[in-house]
Amino acid sequence: MFAFAAALLASAPSCAWAQQSGNAPAPAPSMAETPKEPGGKPDADGRTKLRMQTAFNPGISVLGEASRQFTTAVKTMSAGMVSIKMLEAGAKAPTADLLDAVLNGDVDAAFTSPSYAAAKMPALLVFSSLPFGPTPEEYVAWMIAGEGGRFHHDLYDKLGVHAVMCGVAGSEAGGWFRNEMRSVADLKGLRVRYAGLAGEVLARFGAEIVTLQPGEVFYKLQQGKIDAAEFSMPSVDRALGFDKLSLIYYFPGWHQPASLIDFYMRKDKWEELPPERRALIETACRANVTWTLARAPVEQARAMEYFRKQGVVIRVWPASVMEAFRETSSDVLREQADKDPEFKAVLDDLRQFLDGPRAWKRLVRP
Repeated sequence: MFAFAAALLASAPSCAWAQQSGNAPAPAPSMAETPKEPGGKPDADGRTKLRMQTAFNPGISVLGEASRQFTTAVKTMSAGMVSIKMLEAGAKAPTADLLDAVLNGDVDAAFTSPSYAAAKMPALLVFSSLPFGPTPEEYVAWMIAGEGGRFHHDLYDKLGVHAVMCGVAGSEAGGWFRNEMRSVADLKGLRVRYAGLAGEVLARFGAEIVTLQPGEVFYKLQQGKIDAAEFSMPSVDRALGFDKLSLIYYFPGWHQPASLIDFYMRKDKWEELPPERRALIETACRANVTWTLARAPVEQARAMEYFRKQGVVIRVWPASVMEAFRETSSDVLREQADKDPEFKAVLDDLRQFLDGPRAWKRLVRP
């Protein structure tokens, strides 16, 4: 199981890995040798052929499946006139460098998390690794019925790409811990792998935040080099064998209740596509959003049932710990907003939007 976990760890990034350095597993030869070709314009036969690198191992549930669902839908809907060759994570560039790979023309498109572009545009963290952020359904509502879609487009546009929401990942687990966390005092001195804004939250309680590439996390936990780590959704954690480490599994994943999955192309290549093919890709992405919304909770329930049968110790954060996380997250987000007007504008709009749907839910849910 450990060997299987290692193989998957090399190419199965979590949406909350935020600004960590990318993973670059050895690609299959056929993928690595794909020649650089122009994307966007149809070829002599009128066909559009795109090379898209995914950030997610295609074999991983939900995240990997979503990339395959999308490419299959595009080919089927276009009767083969638009085809997307999927390149595995790391085939042309490390996942953290996917944006540059698209801009440089090394690949035509990316299927990834907004977190990976946050190093260049921190406001994109609002669409992914946002502590105490929206649920998957709330994200989708904001993107479609609110101003989220406009902000999303404008931020990516400044980076030189056209992005389309192409899925939504569900809540991650709160992480794997070696010891019980009865209060925030128990975090002091712990070596913890948590990324992005959530890492800053834990650091304020005295945790030592350790930056690791995804492929290192399992072994660092196994070897006792770190004391705790968040990774991904339970279905991904199951595939990677984290239950074999005899650690305590904490919930909820306050650091990332949900995250968007994006498809993007360099702006000029996107604009070279005929309008009907752009619409087709957008429609396939919209269908993928629906599919991921339905698929993710089912897969997490199955994973949790498996963990219980395996005897994994599952804990819910104590109320006092969650309240401390919430208060400190609010401080961290406010400080980020104070120094980044774009981050502030997006975050403020999201919060204002959510007031309405959440009030409605309180009224109608029994």
